[in-house]
Amino acid sequence: MEDVASYGQFCPVAKAAEIITTRWTPLILREMVCGSRRFNEIHRGVPLMSRTLLSRRLRELESAGVIRKTQATSPEYLLTEMGEELRPVIIALGAWGLKWVESAYDGDEWDAGVLMWDIRRRIDVSLIDGRRVLQFEYHDAPAAMRLWWLVIENRSADLCQKDPGHDVDLYIGASVRKMARVWIGKESLAQAIEAEDIELHGDRDLIQSMKRWFKLAVVAEVTRSGSLLVIPPVAAGS
Repeated sequence: MEDVASYGQFCPVAKAAEIITTRWTPLILREMVCGSRRFNEIHRGVPLMSRTLLSRRLRELESAGVIRKTQATSPEYLLTEMGEELRPVIIALGAWGLKWVESAYDGDEWDAGVLMWDIRRRIDVSLIDGRRVLQFEYHDAPAAMRLWWLVIENRSADLCQKDPGHDVDLYIGASVRKMARVWIGKESLAQAIEAEDIELHGDRDLIQSMKRWFKLAVVAEVTRSGSLLVIPPVAAGS
């Protein structure tokens, strides 16, 4: 790694930490584990990280053999075999935080943009036919981050901050905090809907099938399943 001093120990934990515990690196790996492959995709998941530092960390991970960069007009960053073996490590770290770091859920670090980016890539588009438009409204978000649209078509989901000009099939209203707590598995989606903490208006079929196509965060899904070791890679383009 370019800027990491050695711990001066032969211990495998120390050697591994020199590669994966520099600032932002675990979050970059989280993004890649969740399916981000292009530079801009990864950056959208870590918006407070400078693009210059992201470039540097990606070079470091490539140099260490954790990722590889494809040689293409629009290059992608892919986990190598070495990197893939970190998948359960990153998920386990998230599961540990979900269980033990309660203070995080009462802070002010909820970000509608990061939340929506996560939600976009976890929608199971294979269960939604035709073109469907989902509008999200976060009542407690700053004005510029309050409204979001997901346009689902041709087995892909595009995230928009401006009205795409199509009729809305399903309106979803909530606070960022409430949606985020549901998203990471701290609260039940069904209970939040029943309590009207999450408002749903629109297509009845979409509402009734929401628990199937609205996949929770990877950590929440894996923790709920009780298995941290069997974590399949996310398909390209999801």
